Amino acid sequence: MRTVPMQTRPARTFWWDRARPGDADVEPLRAVLFDAETALVDLERDAQRVAYNAAFDAHDLDISWGVEEYGRLLRIADEHQRVASALGARGFGAWADTLAARVCATQKAIVGERILDGDIAARPGLVDLVMGLFVAGTWVGVVSTCRRSWVEALVRNVVGEGLVETIVTGDDADRPGDVELYRLALWELGITPESALAVTGSGRGLAAALAVGLPTVVVTTDYSACQNFTGAAALRSGYDGADPLVAAGCQQLHRQWVLAQKRLGTA
Repeated sequence: MRTVPMQTRPARTFWWDRARPGDADVEPLRAVLFDAETALVDLERDAQRVAYNAAFDAHDLDISWGVEEYGRLLRIADEHQRVASALGARGFGAWADTLAARVCATQKAIVGERILDGDIAARPGLVDLVMGLFVAGTWVGVVSTCRRSWVEALVRNVVGEGLVETIVTGDDADRPGDVELYRLALWELGITPESALAVTGSGRGLAAALAVGLPTVVVTTDYSACQNFTGAAALRSGYDGADPLVAAGCQQLHRQWVLAQKRLGTA
């Protein structure tokens, strides 16, 4: 008598047995943190440089720094030394150091006035991005090493009221440095670095954001284009143009960066 082999049924699978998609454990983007001095505005070109020229004029000095010349002078990191070097090159000799201190004090006051008066424009395309993030329900935060009164006025003038969830400034940090500012912003929002995206325009800002574990988009300025941006989630020359940076793009860049870090085992 012949036996008929039993048909084997395919094993039943349940939803919890199925493979999860690769990005299932990626936290959604909940906040974008902007560096005020380089991502909201180009403070170095449009405020600091202009204020130096006004300060030179206030002290009856025939000096006016153009955009390119000022970019070269930025290689001298210390502001006082930058002005003193320029004065020394113009034959002020022993007076250069004393006069530089007066020029720098005047320049700082003028920068404050320009910020408070709303004389500094937002970077092109920034407002559209911020509005898009707001509509998408993504929090917007701002970090800055400047004093709070300046930053609040800057945000109010270039972005508007009610669109920014948190502002963290140099006045809020117990320890100086951009890293502490990003940590404080995340703490105030109650989220982890994996749920946020930083936007900066400088190598210094990128290094600080990466030190906290933040995926970071770099939107370069005239003065930062040649800096080192290794590790950035994306490198752009502006927010606008043929391919503007929008809320959905931020979400995509955030997800791609986090997944790449997970594959590398660093997140």
